[in-house]
Amino acid sequence: MTKKLSKYNEKRNFNKTLEPSGRLSNNKDSLKFVVQHHLASREHYDFRLEWKGTLKSWAVPKGPSYNSSERRLAIMVEDHPIEYRDFEGTIPKGQYGGGTVMIWDEGTWEPLSDNFRDFDNNSIKFILKGKRLKGKWSLAWMKENQWLLNKEKDEFKEFEKINEFKRSIRTNRTMEEIEKDGK
Repeated sequence: MTKKLSKYNEKRNFNKTLEPSGRLSNNKDSLKFVVQHHLASREHYDFRLEWKGTLKSWAVPKGPSYNSSERRLAIMVEDHPIEYRDFEGTIPKGQYGGGTVMIWDEGTWEPLSDNFRDFDNNSIKFILKGKRLKGKWSLAWMKENQWLLNKEKDEFKEFEKINEFKRSIRTNRTMEEIEKDGK
């Protein structure tokens, strides 16, 4: 178990959940991101950016918004393993994060600043090249684990209502179908 993923691994019983166990990745390709819709004790969206072998992760209670005047609270949680970007299924009740997880969006991302070093209480502007999320975005650190996720003004405007997307971009299943399938 690596130190970077120790919090992630400590919170899970891999004999009971299908979530991937934590290993670091040495991806040399473009940086990837995933947004997972998560029906846990509280519905939210998990926003994850690949960085230095793990997925930096934030829980976004209301989900992302294309409206640049809407800043969304993003609560930083423990780093997740790169393999987690492929996880879609149901985490058993009673387990950490118990509930249904859908791959809501995915793609690549790139920092807009060449001198960006890390996410340790640093705000960042970046470009998302996803299937649903595109263009310039930012994560602004406020305090402790609280950040704000915001759509920056660019050519990608509110072209669709984000909350109308009800199917996985990977499997085309609804949350109900994912829960019924159990995986």
